[in-house]
Amino acid sequence: MSETLLSSRNLAFELYEVLDAEALTQRERFAEHSRETFDAALGTARSIAENLFAPHNRKNDENEPEYVNGEARLIPEVKPAVDAFLEAGFLNATRTFEQGGMQLPNLLSQACFAHFQSANIATSSYAMLTMGAANLIEAFGSEEQKQRFLQPMIEGRFFGTMALTEPHAGSSLADIRTRAEPAGDGTYRIKGNKIFISGGDHPLSENIVHMVLAKLPDAPPGVKGISLFIVPKFLVNDDGSLGQRNDVLLAGLFHKMGWRGTTSTALNFGDNGECVGYLVGKPHHGLAYMFQMMNEARIGVGMGAIMLGYAGYLYSLEYARERPQGRLPDGKDPTSKPVPIVQHADVRRMLLTQKAYVEGAFDLGLYAARLFDDTETLPTEDERKQAHELLDLLTPIVKSWPSEFCLKANELAIQILGGHGYTREYPVEQYYRDNRLNPIHEGTHGIQSLDLLGRKVAQNNGAGLKQLTRLIQDCCRRAAEHPSLDALRQPLEQLLARLSAVTLALLGDLMQGKVNQALANSALYLKVFGHAVIGWRWLEQAIRAEQGLAGGNPADADFYKGKLQAARYFLTWEVPSCHHELALLEARDPTCLEMQDAWF
Repeated sequence: MSETLLSSRNLAFELYEVLDAEALTQRERFAEHSRETFDAALGTARSIAENLFAPHNRKNDENEPEYVNGEARLIPEVKPAVDAFLEAGFLNATRTFEQGGMQLPNLLSQACFAHFQSANIATSSYAMLTMGAANLIEAFGSEEQKQRFLQPMIEGRFFGTMALTEPHAGSSLADIRTRAEPAGDGTYRIKGNKIFISGGDHPLSENIVHMVLAKLPDAPPGVKGISLFIVPKFLVNDDGSLGQRNDVLLAGLFHKMGWRGTTSTALNFGDNGECVGYLVGKPHHGLAYMFQMMNEARIGVGMGAIMLGYAGYLYSLEYARERPQGRLPDGKDPTSKPVPIVQHADVRRMLLTQKAYVEGAFDLGLYAARLFDDTETLPTEDERKQAHELLDLLTPIVKSWPSEFCLKANELAIQILGGHGYTREYPVEQYYRDNRLNPIHEGTHGIQSLDLLGRKVAQNNGAGLKQLTRLIQDCCRRAAEHPSLDALRQPLEQLLARLSAVTLALLGDLMQGKVNQALANSALYLKVFGHAVIGWRWLEQAIRAEQGLAGGNPADADFYKGKLQAARYFLTWEVPSCHHELALLEARDPTCLEMQDAWF
């Protein structure tokens, strides 16, 4: 039977041959787990995703949520799928046994959740948002807030959202206008408007807990004046029962190109002056708190982009194997049978490109998940700090690189299906439309590139960057033990050397105050940095594939050879192409910076 969500063999390769998930069971937090319990969780996730999430993916797209009497209405198949997800424990997969969770590593939780993202990105997003909001309250909320709001979220009775964007400000959070006035009783009255709030209204839970950014009357200007508030759809009484409806109005739904099954809402807070909010943590520290949820969401968006790319790749691969059309260039006999299109070299090029993009990104996404485990469970504070520094550096790449290149994979999947790919009778056009949101979601490429070059690479005296450089250099040293990998290793070494020099020069510009010049082409820097990271992850996979081939299991030979060929493609076709962008960065090319509005 063909696999439509993700390759189980590739998942096992990542977890147990590349990322050594079993080693995590040696840590105290995960000591009660084993490969058997990991595989059982993965099997349950695959089953629920295949049987309850995937079947309504198309219906979600064709019957987007409706605005009815001030409420959002979804198709009926969504709630049973979400309920099964909750019942199986995936909402709290990483929480402790005492909290009612599975106490799984984040690595395994992400691997499980990947099945749901591949099967139905829209339905899975309600859970992703709730997990992020719950983690935010757990990290920064008061004990009373945890009891009133977090516990019902853990139980799956309340869902959550993040409410940042406003109509006039977009991504410029410094300019938000939503206000919070002290009510004199420890609560606040919230007034303002938020847009593009995913999951802002739905019938899937008893209550919805909005995590809202707003400014207090004495707030300093800019991002330093932002506070964070819990604003529930329904007020919660002291005994935990639901009280009256809060003054939060669903003003309408946005109609999107893709990801249609997730409500995208416009919310009005305090139209009647009675919107109750609860301050989280200290005043004016809201953006720092919210960055925890935003960074989780950025990794979640990246994984969503990966899995949409993966689903398109697997579908177009199966189609190419089954679709007969044309003959090979040396086939001169018109009476001979057409060959499956997978035999045509250009179709193989497109499939190989998809494989290189989605499996390279998938490896990075899971690597980031394992780094998160390291931030919490490595034995010393210094080791945990180092893991956090590296994860912080890689987060813009995990978000943005898949959002660009797994979208390109979806484009190639459409191309492989030809005219059929452009029709709604086949799923690849929906995968493309769904994935087109991800370059916008949780910060555009431009925002991520400014974060990477303007902040992350120099953060803590470049601690994360130095770590990453050492890891890539170590990978290249190990690859040198395999002469067959020389042609793959050398382009990565050349790219790393030149990227390091460009990085130092750009950081020098920033230190000299040449900020606009240094950051003008940051999107190019993001692309090259991302290619270096994915190239490193492919070289790691290639080393493991060489070791697997040496192990001599004939049943796995084709799998490992496929890995080596995809690594060869990325490192010898894609990585060398980055030198054009590096030349532009070296020259501080001013073409875009000097362009004038009037010239358009």
